[in-house]
Amino acid sequence: MLIKDIFSETYSNLFGNKVRSGLTMLGIVIGISSVIVLVGVGQGATQSITSSISSLGSNMLTISAGAARNAGPASGGFGSATTLTEDDADALKEEMTYAAAIAVNLSGRYQVTYQGNNTNTSITGTEPGYASIKTIEMSSGTFITDQNISSYSKVAVLGPDVAETLFGENVDPIGLTIKINKIQFKVIGITQSKGGSGSSNDDEAIYVPLSTMQRFLAGKTSISNIYVEATDADSIDFAKQEATSILLTQHGIASEADADFNVLSQADLVSSLSSTTSTLTLLLGAIAGISLLVGGIGIMNMMLTTVTERTKEIGLRKAIGAKNADISIQFLVEATMMTFIGGTIGVLLGWGIAEGVTRAGLVTSVVTLPSVALAFGVATLIGIIFGFYPARKAARLRPIDALKYE
Repeated sequence: MLIKDIFSETYSNLFGNKVRSGLTMLGIVIGISSVIVLVGVGQGATQSITSSISSLGSNMLTISAGAARNAGPASGGFGSATTLTEDDADALKEEMTYAAAIAVNLSGRYQVTYQGNNTNTSITGTEPGYASIKTIEMSSGTFITDQNISSYSKVAVLGPDVAETLFGENVDPIGLTIKINKIQFKVIGITQSKGGSGSSNDDEAIYVPLSTMQRFLAGKTSISNIYVEATDADSIDFAKQEATSILLTQHGIASEADADFNVLSQADLVSSLSSTTSTLTLLLGAIAGISLLVGGIGIMNMMLTTVTERTKEIGLRKAIGAKNADISIQFLVEATMMTFIGGTIGVLLGWGIAEGVTRAGLVTSVVTLPSVALAFGVATLIGIIFGFYPARKAARLRPIDALKYE
């Protein structure tokens, strides 16, 4: 049987009943577009997180409270482990030789109000060096100073997003008073927006003096994290070993396996978070893949119906010399072609939706050629797998029985 004849027959059969073929392909279209969009969302999350962490540089260490066996970054939020103190930070400042700067923070979430506006956001108690280490730049006003810390000043530096939430647009909040957990704080600065969805936590944060946070808000002297800026990227491993050794001595712990803190480099954070988002991407892809499976079942159902409708045609072809392979190939090509067309439409639709939600700012979705190729390849494979049984059934029909079929 000539290839030209196979495709001519395929075209005739698929487009002879446009409604049935279209509805059958719809399952593949939905499945493919779902895979493209959801995998894109997962990859977008990975890219945003990696970009956000990398923007802080490759020479920063994050020391978090909590047992070292708990892999991954600690939240650093109010109510988390309290095994780090300012004495630990002081010991690091005095003894580390590979540190260019060291700063601490104590974080928690509190209700913040200004007149009739309110929000619940992250409050970070910290010290002057924090701005340098975390690459925080000021849009207006000043950051926390040593004088603010020593005098327990009730002052606050706002991220641009939380400032807009509380005061509205085109309002200079410097000098105005907000209430954090019903305590009055004077606004002394607004940070520069870092832009992009990955930095929204920084743009929505509020910074206050560490001493003020400990005494008036958190009611505790422990800290959430210690940030260490290594002298350069090449000395990050030495700085990590040095910090670990100093803190083990400070806490009276003999073995690193028993440490009640975590020392993580930027590379560790990227690896840990990328692993989490990769698992999320896989889960989203698997969920979307279910619709592909449903689409494949729809194709098999249609092909089985087609075999029944064309039983006499099959018998006539076999009676005049068509081989089993010819019949099998014909039906297999029809199933694969249907999947191919549906897959192409699905890829274009999914790509368009992913681009649309990204441009609309709803969520970041990154579509890559490997993910498109994978989705398209899986769809084609489904067409072959679910088209095989109907094709085999058609090929095994006996000519005499097929011709007598009513």
